[in-house]
Amino acid sequence: MKLTDIRPNEGANKSRKRVGRGPGSGKGKTAGRGHKGQKSRSGGLKNPARFEGGRSTLLMRLPKRGMKGDSHGELKRVEYQVVNLGAIAKHFTSGEVSPEALAKAGLVRPGYPVKVLAQGDASGVKVHAHKFSQAAVEKLKAAGGEAVVLEGA
Repeated sequence: MKLTDIRPNEGANKSRKRVGRGPGSGKGKTAGRGHKGQKSRSGGLKNPARFEGGRSTLLMRLPKRGMKGDSHGELKRVEYQVVNLGAIAKHFTSGEVSPEALAKAGLVRPGYPVKVLAQGDASGVKVHAHKFSQAAVEKLKAAGGEAVVLEGA
């Protein structure tokens, strides 16, 4: 056997249909596209994911509500990481608690401003955070602790 003797299996290679090559080919004149209409034109089909046959698209038909803000897209809001007093009391019994210490303990994600909420029992620690609920401040004071509000949030 030689390399020149090798042939593909019967029917494995099929020659492509050459359209628009005269009436004798069976695919001449309109080249299998039929007569007239959108699909017969070059570049004929619109994106089926967006085009709804010429009617007003779904996005345009939906009601627009709410605040849009000055710029397009999402409104710029401060995203706080919340932590409860009960969780702080479990991890810290004394000393000072900062957002970095809370992140190291796995209670909040680092790099975000922290807000302390009043759920659970408080311990007598000095908590540094960007925001406190009113009930959390009262619980901390009652337990002998202190709430210190940080700037920059």
